[in-house]
Amino acid sequence: MKTIFAVSSGRPPAAIAVVRVSGPQAFAAAEALAGPLPVPRHASLRGLRDTDGALLDRALVIVFPGPATATGEDLVEFHCHGGRAVIAAVERALSVMPGLRHAEPGEFTRRALTNGRIDLTEAEGLADLLEAETESQRVAAMTAAEGQVSRAVRGWMDSVAMLSARIEAMLDFADEDDVASDTAAFDAIVSEIDTLAAQIEAVVDAPPVERLKDGLRVVIGGPPNSGKSTLLNLLGERDAAIVSPISGTTRDRIDVPVTRNGVAYVLTDTAGLIDTLDPIEAIGVTRAEGALAAADIVMWLADTAPPRADAIWIHARADLPGRGELPSGRTLSVSQNDLGSLDSLWDELHRRAIAMLPRGDEITLRQHQRRQCAAAVEALRYRSSDALIVAEHLRQARAILAGVLGLDATGEMLDALFGRFCIGK
Repeated sequence: MKTIFAVSSGRPPAAIAVVRVSGPQAFAAAEALAGPLPVPRHASLRGLRDTDGALLDRALVIVFPGPATATGEDLVEFHCHGGRAVIAAVERALSVMPGLRHAEPGEFTRRALTNGRIDLTEAEGLADLLEAETESQRVAAMTAAEGQVSRAVRGWMDSVAMLSARIEAMLDFADEDDVASDTAAFDAIVSEIDTLAAQIEAVVDAPPVERLKDGLRVVIGGPPNSGKSTLLNLLGERDAAIVSPISGTTRDRIDVPVTRNGVAYVLTDTAGLIDTLDPIEAIGVTRAEGALAAADIVMWLADTAPPRADAIWIHARADLPGRGELPSGRTLSVSQNDLGSLDSLWDELHRRAIAMLPRGDEITLRQHQRRQCAAAVEALRYRSSDALIVAEHLRQARAILAGVLGLDATGEMLDALFGRFCIGK
C-alpha cells in the first residue's frame, strides 16, 4: 500500500498549515525530511530540508505510531507555515520519495474506515460536518461523527445476537416432554423481539436529517394577487419574484433558500390557484398544488380556508383599507410596511420548525439508513410459530443492521461518499 500525503488543514494561504503523511513509509519520509524523529505524540521543532539539503521551512513535527491513529496507520503531521510556496515545496519534497503519492479526496478518512478506526455512519457524519452551514446541521453532523448512530446500531445488533443465541439454545436443548415450558420461552423471546422492533421503528420515524441538510420546505399559496410574491421577497430579503398587480405574473414555482436562527428553509412562491383554460397557467396551478401537498409548512394567503389544517393562515396586506383587523381563524397579520409583523411570522415559522427538526440529543438517520433500519424492523416483525424461521429472520435483521455500519458497503458507495471530502481530509 502506498503512503499518502496532503494538506489536511484547509487551503493555503493561512498562518499554519498541517501536512499529514500516512502509511508504511510515513516515518521514513519524515526522517528524510526532518532528521531524527521526536518522541511519539510530542511536538518538536525541526528544519525541513529537501534531498539537496536546502531548508524548506521550520515546522513542528508530530509522529503517531499505528494502529492507534486517525487512519489506523503510522502517521506524521508537519505543522508548517501556511504560505502556498511553503506547502508546495514540502509536498514536492515528499512526492519524489519512493512509495509516496498525493492523497485522493477523502482518502485519509477512507483508510480510517478500511482499518476499522471509524464506521460508515461516522464517516458520513464527518462529510456532513464539512458541509454544515447552519448550527443545527453542525450539531446533527457532530453527533453522527462522534458515533451516536453507530452506538445505537451496534446496541441493536447486540440485542439481536442475544435473542438469536437464546432461540438457538432453546432449539438445541428443547425438551419434548415439556412443551408448555418451550412455548413460554418462545413467547418471551417473541415479546422481546417486538420490543426491540418498536425501539428501532421509533428512531426510523423520528425527524430525518435531510430536513436539516436540505432545509424545511415552506410553500406560500393562495389565489392570484394575494401577496405571495411580495411576502417571498420580504422573507428572502431580495427581489426573487416579480411583483405586479397583473394577475398570473407567477406561473411557476420560485425557490429561495434562507437561513434564519440557525435553521435552513427553502421558501417557495407558487402560481395563484385559479380555474383557468390557459394551458401554461394550468401547469403552474398543478405544480402549485403539488408543492402545497409536499410542503413541510404551508403559508396560506387567501381569505378562504387553507387546503391543509396545519397551514399558517395569514391575513396578508393588513395595511390596506378595511384589512386592519385580524379576521377569525387567521394565525396572524402581515404587512410589508410593518417589520414587526414579519418578525412575528418568522417566530411562528421557527416554532414549527423546531418541532419538525431533530433535537441535538436525538439519533438522526440518513435516508438510506432509515430504509435499512425499516427493513430490519420488517424482518424482526415477521411472525411464525416455527422457531427456526424466527431464528432465520433474526439473522437477516442483524445482517441488515450491519449494512448501516458499512460492513457491506460497495466501492461505488464509498467513492460517492469520499468524493464529498476535501483533499487531505
